[in-house]
Amino acid sequence: MMVKIDDTNINIIRELKEGKKPFKKIADKLGVTENTVRSRVLKLQEEGVLEFCGLVDPAKLPGHRSVIVGIKLSETNLVEKGEEISRLKGVISVSVVTGRYDLMVLVLFKEGFDLLEFYTEEISKIDGIDSVETFVVYKSYNLKVPYIF
Repeated sequence: MMVKIDDTNINIIRELKEGKKPFKKIADKLGVTENTVRSRVLKLQEEGVLEFCGLVDPAKLPGHRSVIVGIKLSETNLVEKGEEISRLKGVISVSVVTGRYDLMVLVLFKEGFDLLEFYTEEISKIDGIDSVETFVVYKSYNLKVPYIF
């Protein structure tokens, strides 16, 4: 059964934005019991709505950079190709989008794995790519990503 995303669940998620906030503090603020917060968080995690992870600012890590890649496909199987690309080294996320690209891919690079390696060793494995355009992120605001290396 799919978890219902009601106002209490949204408020719990909002309170967990900082990460390790005690369930007791959240419960007191929302006027519910600590057990309610705990059980709802568990259910949200089980349903894949909520995940806890450490996030990093790529710009603050020496030798790291984030890049956005727009991909135009020559095929119409956008979801399948997005899923395939999501498994490539360095890929943080893939979104099927509207506009001149079919997919937007957020990629993390580090020393020893850069744009050239990404295109020659990873993207080259994928059939059906018509064209790509790279957008190097020079400055970002509130961009935090899971550290995948």
